[in-house]
Amino acid sequence: MSQTQPHFLVFTFPAQGHINPAFQFTKRLIQLGVKVTFATTISAYNKITKSGQVPDSFNFSVFSDGFDDGYKPMVDDTTTYLTQLRHRGTQSLKQTILSNAEHRTPVTCLVYTLLLPWAANVARDLHVPSALLWIQPASVLRVYYYYFSEFNNLFRDECNDPSWSIELPGLPLLKTRDLPSFCQPSNTHDFALPLFKEQLELLVLEENATILVNSFDALEEEALKEIDGKLEMVAVGPLIPSAFLDGKDPSDKCFGGDLFERTKEYIEWMNTKDEGSIVYVSFGSILMLSTKQKEAMERGLLASGRPFLWVVRDTDGGVKDVKDKEELSCMTELEQLGLIVPWCSQLEVLSHPSLGCFVTHCGWNSTLESIACGVPVVAFPHWTDQSTNAKLLEDVWGTGKRVTANEDGVVEGEEIRRCIEMVMGGDEGGVTMRKNAKKWRDLAREVMKEGGSSYMNLKAFVESKLESVI
Repeated sequence: MSQTQPHFLVFTFPAQGHINPAFQFTKRLIQLGVKVTFATTISAYNKITKSGQVPDSFNFSVFSDGFDDGYKPMVDDTTTYLTQLRHRGTQSLKQTILSNAEHRTPVTCLVYTLLLPWAANVARDLHVPSALLWIQPASVLRVYYYYFSEFNNLFRDECNDPSWSIELPGLPLLKTRDLPSFCQPSNTHDFALPLFKEQLELLVLEENATILVNSFDALEEEALKEIDGKLEMVAVGPLIPSAFLDGKDPSDKCFGGDLFERTKEYIEWMNTKDEGSIVYVSFGSILMLSTKQKEAMERGLLASGRPFLWVVRDTDGGVKDVKDKEELSCMTELEQLGLIVPWCSQLEVLSHPSLGCFVTHCGWNSTLESIACGVPVVAFPHWTDQSTNAKLLEDVWGTGKRVTANEDGVVEGEEIRRCIEMVMGGDEGGVTMRKNAKKWRDLAREVMKEGGSSYMNLKAFVESKLESVI
């Protein structure tokens, strides 16, 4: 009997920024009637299952990468970790594909996230079609592609010049500070560029390579166009929970590990504030602010005079307690004006009517969430794709204001206050940003509804895999 249902194997890098969109992508596949196996490490599996938000239809393939308590970027050696992940992940991926073939549920498509280029090699060796799930904007993929192409000398030879800029096909004019941090002269993370280069070289060599992008057509119309007749990008986002997009599944909300059941005191606090009055400050699951930057953030928030919700994680990246409160010199004044928490459900905060502004590191998940919820931002980028995302937010989509750091790399309190006021104030610039934010929110919600562009793009991709197995 011939197989009439495609079987996708979704393989994700075990970092929260990868897990979240891959998890939502898997849910979207299941809604389209696809059999899916979700493959990842023990640490990622534990994060997902602790949430209590895993549908019964989820199938898992779990393996140990040797870091079962989770890879800690600030502690563990990155090169050692990536080497071990490649070795153990390759073995597990092969075993999973071969085992499914043996049990007559063959994998008909492997979908894998960033930093796993070797996964495509496994799929090719076992004659399984594959697709990359690109969890950053299409614009960033274009930057990397041209960085490794004939434009390479322009990047390397001239971008140290403060007046340097470059115009690449499908992208706005970029200055050095707009490039992904791995492409900037100041980059110190040697592990990253070789992985991106390996990934792009594999895609260029692959016949009919498909890149599924966590974005949507209206948001990146030019950047999503085919690159040099070699790379086809298909927008399937925003990959965030249905409850905050199409509303098809109100129970589909975000998960937050062991804190998912935490009481929502911050929501009760937000309920007491005026509409559009709160400043929300959060820098994701990895970034830790320096003591100087925390002090500047204190001064900026206090000077703004607006109620704020500030997520301050433990110094070890944990979320069990807010130990860093001890480092905040103006704690009494801060607690009178705002609320400091170790964790919150970000999408619930962003969709709350009292929220007026999001001070964000511009990670792509947070950026898409701000867009989907119609919240203007103060862009506070630090590394990887965040600088490019900040450029897009400020100059292309018109939904935010980017901060400028001093010569020591610290964004001063007055700069933070100024940017908050520009976004939330009553002048023309602030009004325009808020209007643009609502425009993009409406478009983001339309594309994921049945018949919307991202819905139809994913449906067509799935149907193409169905044709290959009938």
